[in-house]
Amino acid sequence: MEIYQLKSFQAVAQQGHLTQAAELLHLSQPAVSAHIKALEEELGVSLFDRVSSGVQLTDAGRRLLGDAERVLCDMRSMFDHARSMHAQLRGRARIGTLMVAARLRLGAWLGDVRRRHPLLDVQTRLGLSREGLAEIRRGNLDCGFFLGRESFSGVSAVVLAEIGFCVAIPCELAEKLGHADWQQMNGVPWLGVSPRSTIAAMTEDLWRQYNIRPRLIGEFDDEAALAELVKGGLGLALLAERTAKRFAADGAFVLWRGGEVVVKAPLQFIYPSEREADPVILALRESLRRIWDLP
Repeated sequence: MEIYQLKSFQAVAQQGHLTQAAELLHLSQPAVSAHIKALEEELGVSLFDRVSSGVQLTDAGRRLLGDAERVLCDMRSMFDHARSMHAQLRGRARIGTLMVAARLRLGAWLGDVRRRHPLLDVQTRLGLSREGLAEIRRGNLDCGFFLGRESFSGVSAVVLAEIGFCVAIPCELAEKLGHADWQQMNGVPWLGVSPRSTIAAMTEDLWRQYNIRPRLIGEFDDEAALAELVKGGLGLALLAERTAKRFAADGAFVLWRGGEVVVKAPLQFIYPSEREADPVILALRESLRRIWDLP
């Protein structure tokens, strides 16, 4: 029995599909099939049944999956223990970041990491929350930031802060909508947000909550662009409170009901649950707790 066979077993069980598991493992589909076949022959049981959508665990497969995951977890713990014995933390941290670096306290955080762990190679990749989450699950990122409420599977999270959001209104609509109720905003133009952004989900939840159907203008995924487009009079948008109030103070647009927070979302640091004891993840979390003054 080989570790790579157990990794293939776990991946196929999670994905329910040989091809998707192969993509996750960066292997060919025949290679993953061979791993599963060899493991089944050694164990003397069938682990999967073929179904129309791919494969599903047999009863024996379900019983043995927990054993396989414990072995893989023990292997990871041993590897982490060995890495922690080095005098200086070495390795690479690939971090998914969001559009507004200042909101993440990115400079202070990575500066602290650099001072404490000068041999740690840090790389950042800019994107949207759900893109980062998907890349962490694929193993293309080690950790990252996520804005929004989400039920994570196989991913752990540290909540850093609650971010409030306000409705930004073009100046020419200020008199009409500045203190309107939600029903009065029915049918008015709103700036569309990319579905890859959690701001889109928050905006749509508000519309459902108040039973309104705005007229969407375009689709955008950059908060700074949204602010500029509201300033240009294209439509309303949901913006983070600090960003919204900064632009409003300069007269770029007005805020609904003087900047009332209409919804909040947690800003979170996320990473694979199986890497809870990884020295690199531990170092990044400890630094984050210092910078964000978390317990």
